[in-house]
Amino acid sequence: MAKKKLLIVESPSKADTIKKYVGKDYKVMASVGHIIDLPKSQLGVDVEHDFEPKYITIRGKGELLAQLKKEAKSSDRVFLATDPDREGEAISWHLANALKIDTASDCRVTFNEITKNAVKAAIKEPRSIDMDLVDAQQARRILDRIVGYKISPILWEKVKKGLSAGRVQSVATKMICDREEEIVNFVPREYWTVEAELKKEKEKKSFCAKYYGKDDKKEIEFNDQESALKIINEVKNKEIKVEKIKKGELTKNPPPPFTTSTLQQDASRKINFRTLKTMQTAQGLYEGVNIGGKYGTIGLITYMRTDSLRISKEAQQEAVKYITSAYGNEYLTPRQYKSKKNAQDAHEAIRPTDVTITPDMIKSKLSADQYKLYKLIWERFVASQMSGAVYNTTSVTIDAGGHKFRANGSGVKFKGFMAVYTEGSDETKEKNKILPNISEGDILDIDSIEGKQHFTQPPARFTEASLVHELEENGIGRPSTYAPTITTIVSRGYIVRNKKQLVPTELGFVTTDIMKNYFSDIVDIEFTAGMESELDDVEAGKLDWVEVLRRFYPDFEKNLEQAKKDIEKIKVKDEESDIICDKCGRKMVYKISKFGKFLACPGYPECKNTMTIREGTGVECPKCGGEILVKKSRKGKIYYACEHAPKCDFILWNRPYKDKKCPKCGSILVETKGKNPKLICTNEGCGYSEKKTGQSVNDNES
Repeated sequence: MAKKKLLIVESPSKADTIKKYVGKDYKVMASVGHIIDLPKSQLGVDVEHDFEPKYITIRGKGELLAQLKKEAKSSDRVFLATDPDREGEAISWHLANALKIDTASDCRVTFNEITKNAVKAAIKEPRSIDMDLVDAQQARRILDRIVGYKISPILWEKVKKGLSAGRVQSVATKMICDREEEIVNFVPREYWTVEAELKKEKEKKSFCAKYYGKDDKKEIEFNDQESALKIINEVKNKEIKVEKIKKGELTKNPPPPFTTSTLQQDASRKINFRTLKTMQTAQGLYEGVNIGGKYGTIGLITYMRTDSLRISKEAQQEAVKYITSAYGNEYLTPRQYKSKKNAQDAHEAIRPTDVTITPDMIKSKLSADQYKLYKLIWERFVASQMSGAVYNTTSVTIDAGGHKFRANGSGVKFKGFMAVYTEGSDETKEKNKILPNISEGDILDIDSIEGKQHFTQPPARFTEASLVHELEENGIGRPSTYAPTITTIVSRGYIVRNKKQLVPTELGFVTTDIMKNYFSDIVDIEFTAGMESELDDVEAGKLDWVEVLRRFYPDFEKNLEQAKKDIEKIKVKDEESDIICDKCGRKMVYKISKFGKFLACPGYPECKNTMTIREGTGVECPKCGGEILVKKSRKGKIYYACEHAPKCDFILWNRPYKDKKCPKCGSILVETKGKNPKLICTNEGCGYSEKKTGQSVNDNES
């Protein structure tokens, strides 16, 4: 008789995927994340007795734990297959203790990808629970609990209810506030450059050359207009001659495969995903998607919380075969990338589990978001094993009576990895142009020459992508913390989003000032990075987790007492709106809840009136004449509905276009998103569409 085995994972969707791989002898169940944790209602840490944690069964998880105990009791073997990281190790440890499994026994199973081969191979090689990993998680959890539960009540009492402080979130908020102060205090400096449009005699096409200096003295910018005009007047009547042409080649190598941080950054820049959306979508791709055919349900990417750049030999060999077959040998340059010093190298970089499953092959099986993210991950991984892109470069030095001008041009000689992937950037880079066919000694005409005024620019506000990059560069937090950190500081009202920018609120500045004045260590970048390094030492077995807390707590406790004594009550003024409260006549103010911004009467508690914020489109509803408003679903998806909903059921998923109606039938046009936006008629029987510029793209247009 076959032995009965129980395999416990974290999520139900992962359980559904794995069930199909392991056979009838296995019962696969999900813990649905943590089952045991610190209590929400109290600190749950005995700071007097070596920070002993008080763990309890999470409210609402009692029935599930009872089911797991029952199954474990009737099973011959129990495998704990929670996520392969610190958090997953701690969940397995709590489960082992609750189910009375010896933590030193071979009960722990980990896999970096959810495919049939990976899962089966992992089950064949179980190990004991790694207590160093567990201790690192415990140290982080208790440290964060102490900081949050000790400082937050002070903020509640002195500033506003519902506020919180945190080891990583407070640093992130301070970074955004500091950047805003730099922007506000920035004094722009004026400078001028000189640019000339030059061309060969009898030729129509000109090219731009920039002033570079006189003789051997480099001077590419001037403090004022007069200096620029002086150069222009000196050059105007001189012979313009091509002095030197330097030709060369430039190779641009591909970026490495994604880590959590670089995936979040590129997804923000290229497909406009917020960090949280990126991680939620990646989780679904990792846990398994039914793509049908010979594959069935399969995890499409490897584990998405990683800061390692390593890839397995098998994955690299698969990529080599694919690139050789699809592009040819000249496009192939297999590479291994070196991870950063403090990277947790237990996992590989984020990559497709099977490179032969191309994005377009499974597009119809994925949601739109899944397709976009899988395509990004697949392309980046394939590109990482390809040859560099090669550019032909040309640098031209032009002489005008001792004054020198420079023109640079470049063109792609060999696409290499760029046949598959180009990296996103927050900055707009100047594109090099192909220069006309000129030779040394050619005499050129000045088509135009002018001085251009410029002003130095303040540093840019953080976007989610640039904040994640900055946090990672400074060693603040770990891959799993970036998305929840940004979500928290926005939901608390410390930061608001302005398109892609993260802008601090008055509340953000007030709480940051308190943290800087009374808990300077908590918001100090070096101190926080040092704490992360100590947690890494705990994971490596070099440092006792209790010792980390012993070092931290005494100074922190002194600061707490000082803050309680010294901080006076601070009144944070709510932003006033133009909307009048229809119950008492006061001007309503903006408030923030976990669901976003809303309007509230400042007369609370006498007047408890609240309103949702109305965002109009200026387009009239075709059914009842009301205005079509911008709405947000419970899952955060934007849609457009009549102001008289639910009485009027008119709804659109694309933004209505207010500047014109359909020229064919008079119905509403909507704007599509993407690289080539269109205007499309909402009348299904019409079929009219046009490019956003107004040029028709409809072949059947009458």
